[in-house]
Amino acid sequence: MIALMGLILLSPVFIVVMVLLYFANQGKPFFVQARPGLNEKIFHIIKFKTMNDKKDAQGNYLPDSERLTPIGSFIRQTSLDELPQLINVLKGDMAIIGPRPLLPQYLELYNETQRRRHSIRPGITGWAQVNGRNAISWTKKFELDIWYVDHLSFATDCRVIILTLKKVLKKEGINQAHQATVEAFKGNN
Repeated sequence: MIALMGLILLSPVFIVVMVLLYFANQGKPFFVQARPGLNEKIFHIIKFKTMNDKKDAQGNYLPDSERLTPIGSFIRQTSLDELPQLINVLKGDMAIIGPRPLLPQYLELYNETQRRRHSIRPGITGWAQVNGRNAISWTKKFELDIWYVDHLSFATDCRVIILTLKKVLKKEGINQAHQATVEAFKGNN
């Protein structure tokens, strides 16, 4: 119900962002990518596309920092790129709150404790996002995800919602220092 109400109430913002990104990204306002969800089942996450598809002379994508468009940067800083995930919530692939769904190639790199993050639905926001987001280490992020799995409650979810609103308004922890996107997870050292 919250996802449906959110989509209805935010539909004017959704439409404006979609139109802006349509022109900024040569007709491609959405980014769809496979991600593991509950019990590691793969689903397709929907986000607003904040980077263009520019490539170098060899056909390789340019670095993320060069592909991040000005409007994409604003949309990412305000977390508006996450709005389409409300559709994933309506489909049952995600929850509003839970560990963020990461890339499928990370599945083989998790230890048994880290793998427990997939025992619940992934979320649009979560305990790791309100306690550092992309500015914390992978180790800390996984610790926070597992803490949330072990302390799942309505009270914790209310706290996450309040802290998410604060983080979005302050634009905290969006990127790691000197990077346009988060550094790839390389496994346990």
